[in-house]
Amino acid sequence: MTVGSSSNGHPDAGRGSRARLPSHARHARIVEMLRANGAVSVTQAAADLGVSDMTLRRDLLELEGEGKVTRVHGGAVAAAALRESIDAAEPSFDSRLAQQHEAKLRIAVAAATLVAHYRSLAIDVGTTTFMMAQAMRPSANRKVFTTSLRVAIELAASRCEVFLAGGRVRGGELALGGPASVAQFGALWFDAAVIGASGLTTEGLFDYSIEDTELKRIYIERASVKIAVCDSSKAQRPSLVKVCALDEISILITDAPPPEALAAALAEANVKVVIA
Repeated sequence: MTVGSSSNGHPDAGRGSRARLPSHARHARIVEMLRANGAVSVTQAAADLGVSDMTLRRDLLELEGEGKVTRVHGGAVAAAALRESIDAAEPSFDSRLAQQHEAKLRIAVAAATLVAHYRSLAIDVGTTTFMMAQAMRPSANRKVFTTSLRVAIELAASRCEVFLAGGRVRGGELALGGPASVAQFGALWFDAAVIGASGLTTEGLFDYSIEDTELKRIYIERASVKIAVCDSSKAQRPSLVKVCALDEISILITDAPPPEALAAALAEANVKVVIA
């Protein structure tokens, strides 16, 4: 045995110093490649993701089982279902703020009322959470944790304490993200977290951004009460990355009763639905 060897016989060992992405993140990256190029090569995608060809083929097999890719010799092409059904391109913040504005405002006011008594609160990025911050009453006894610069600025003049995570700024969204943000907030616990989403289906919550999704999962894991805010236009619309299953959230605040199948799935998952 060679002293100091780190391979341990794993097919992905020794493929660079960067940490290996978990499978859900690799799948999201593969979907991004497919949306951009229409096809992926096993060899190139494996090199880009820092995994073995064997692992990449296994990822493609799983994605094919989900109906997102069609495997071909040497790689895969985007399946018709992926091309037609996934909402993959994120509109600008200002564009999203104008969409469903009245519905989002009702949701935001309901969310602000609901979180009024929590002492430590994590607030996600997004238009509805930003509007919620605008509707929140000042409180000297509240600590707010966020990666949204807009939310932080909105609440900075209030009596609550506002904490921002460090990380890279995503310009259009004015949000912080990356490993530093995940590590910093991953060490905390919150009384409640308010999480935005770009899609809601019987499979769970979805979002456009891989980086934002990692932080949403931290909020879900580290909060006692998980509150999702999602207007009814996003019902039954999957997006690029799955954030979590329905049974991982506590409360859904929306503006209209969900479609029958989604309502049944929410009830089965014991999610309290609040109609604003």
